[in-house]
Amino acid sequence: MSKLQGLLFGLATLALVVLATVFFMRPWMPPLKSDRIAIDDAIFWTLLVTGAVFIATNLTLAWFAFRYQDRPGAEATYWHDDPRLEWTWTVVTALIMFVFLFNALGLWAQIQSPAPKDALVIEVTGQQFRWVVRYPGKDGVFGRTSAKLVNVEDENYIGLDKGDPGAADDQMAVGELYLPADRPVKLRLRSTDVIHSFFLPNFRVKQDAMPGMTVETWFVPKVAGDYEIACAEHCGLGHYRMKGQLHVVPADKYEAALQAAFAE
Repeated sequence: MSKLQGLLFGLATLALVVLATVFFMRPWMPPLKSDRIAIDDAIFWTLLVTGAVFIATNLTLAWFAFRYQDRPGAEATYWHDDPRLEWTWTVVTALIMFVFLFNALGLWAQIQSPAPKDALVIEVTGQQFRWVVRYPGKDGVFGRTSAKLVNVEDENYIGLDKGDPGAADDQMAVGELYLPADRPVKLRLRSTDVIHSFFLPNFRVKQDAMPGMTVETWFVPKVAGDYEIACAEHCGLGHYRMKGQLHVVPADKYEAALQAAFAE
C-alpha cells in the first residue's frame, strides 16, 4: 500500500466513523409516550458501548494503515501471538455481553410481569387485515366467542356469541382503540387466522397475536394524543393496510370519549 493509499484509507475510515456516530446520535426512534423508559435506556447504553468500541476499533485500524504502510526497502516482520492480550479482550467482551444479557432478562421479566389489579382490560383481535377492539362494558365481563360464529358479512369478526349474557354490553370497534392516560392498561391479544403482531412504536409495545391463544401485555400510556397501530408481522397480501388508530385521552374524559365514539 502506497503512502497516498494509506492516507486515503485512513481518511475514508475516519469519515465512516464520523457519519456513523452522527447517524446513531440522532433521535431515530419515535418519542416515548408510555412508562417503558427502561427499553429506551437499554437501547441507549447498548449503542453507547458498541458505538465506542466501533469508533475505537476503526480509528485504530485507520492509524495502523497509515502508520505502518509499505515503504521502499521495508521487510515483513513476524509478530507472535500474545495469549494475555487475547484473554483480556475475550474476558472483557464476555463480561460486557453478560451485563447486557442479564439486563435484558430483567427487562423482559419486568415487561412480562402481571398487570396491576386495577388495570383496564381490553381485547384486541387480529384478523386479515384489521384490528378488532372489544370493550367488556359496565359488567367488566367479556362475552363468549366461538370460531364457528365468525361472520364477516354480519360484522361479527370475532365470533361473538350474542346469546351469552356477558356479551350483551360488549362493544366492538374496528381499528379504533381508546385508552385513558396515566392508568395501567392490559391488552388481551388474539387472532382468528394467522400470526399478527400488535405494534405501538410510540409506546414501545410489540406483542404477537397468536391464533388459538390469548396473549396479554400491559403498559401505562402517558401522553394524550392520536397514534398509529401497526402490524409488525407479515400476515398476507393486505399486510400493508392492517393498521388502526390509538386515541389516548385524559383519564377523567375517557368514558365520555368512549361513549361519543360508539354514538357515531
